[in-house]
Amino acid sequence: MRILWTLPYLPWPTTSGGKTREYHLLRNLAARGHRITLLVQSKTALEQDCRQAMEPWLERLIVLPRRPLRSLRTLLAVGLAPVPMLASVNGYAPQLEQAFETLLEEHWDVIQIQHTYAFQPFEAALKRNGKPFILTEHNVESALGAASYDKLPGWLAPFTWYDRWRYRRWETRVFRQASELISVTEADAKALSRLSGKPVSIVVNSVDCGYYASVHPDREGSNLLFIGNYEYAPNVDAVHWALDTIMPRVWALKPDVRLTIAGFALPAAWREQWPDPRLEWLGYVPDLRALQSRSTLFFAPLRQGGGSKLKILEAMAAGLPVVTTAQGVSGLAVRHQEHYLGSEDPQMLAQLIADYLDTPLRLAQIGEAGRDYVRSRHDWSVSAAQLEGIYTRLTPPTPGVRPCV
Repeated sequence: MRILWTLPYLPWPTTSGGKTREYHLLRNLAARGHRITLLVQSKTALEQDCRQAMEPWLERLIVLPRRPLRSLRTLLAVGLAPVPMLASVNGYAPQLEQAFETLLEEHWDVIQIQHTYAFQPFEAALKRNGKPFILTEHNVESALGAASYDKLPGWLAPFTWYDRWRYRRWETRVFRQASELISVTEADAKALSRLSGKPVSIVVNSVDCGYYASVHPDREGSNLLFIGNYEYAPNVDAVHWALDTIMPRVWALKPDVRLTIAGFALPAAWREQWPDPRLEWLGYVPDLRALQSRSTLFFAPLRQGGGSKLKILEAMAAGLPVVTTAQGVSGLAVRHQEHYLGSEDPQMLAQLIADYLDTPLRLAQIGEAGRDYVRSRHDWSVSAAQLEGIYTRLTPPTPGVRPCV
């Protein structure tokens, strides 16, 4: 099939769960023989390493710059436009609109749009051409108030209320135009179905299981690991909760425990805010396997967010036992004390960490159960097959051509 795929970010390097998902789906679909044109509006320039990572899987890669966040057009749109803040930041982009309009003159078997917040530049052209499209939403964005507005000062609370109202209206408007809606988890699919009034398909988040198969965590150690993209507010909140509330309780029970915090956009100020020598601060780590191999537990005290967490799946694929919350395993069919350890209470989380670090055999059992779960249900080949099945169902067969299966 010929697929036109749009994104509001470059999917390489894979510094976030969303980017990781997009890169691996594109790669797996291309490996199945589909011809993909990727149209990207990006806040960062196209670097050579990104080009080299993406172009082997694409028929065309078209990257257009997103205007600066503090441009006059963006500020006016955020305050005055009928679409919400995130959609204003990524919308009202004449160059992107023109490029998309030109691409619609070609024949496409599938038009795949990612995210409601990136839809504004495409709306008018799709209506004029009357072409059906698929919309994928990683989260129910209108419900992610904490993730979107935590950085705004308190005096902007009325704007926060107003923007959430705008997003609910915008979400419903976009959903009604899509021919097919795709979600990441069953819970999000139900929420999107309530908002849209139509069925919602699921394409699960996954992981490259073969890539992590060689990892053997340090079962005898006392080393915790957390990884995140710190441009995403739920990960910032997780670090604050961990270091202000949970780790002091851990250290009261087990003073020798160390915690490594790694990931993209790690704030430099954190080293001074939490100077404890038992904390190790790393930035973006392209290959996690060495870091996972010297870790004993993956600790993810997530209180906000949505969808399913790729960081959790990657840890499980590496055989790392996971200590987390209900939010951390949202969207996953895992069982407490079989596939992971969890609680919502900070003292209980601390107690779980202290207790299980003294039982390496039990940690090995939980880690391997998690690895088996991910292998069977969350390999990227599974996700690509789910997405390809949706394409096949929606695309009329061409005479004389066998459909994809």
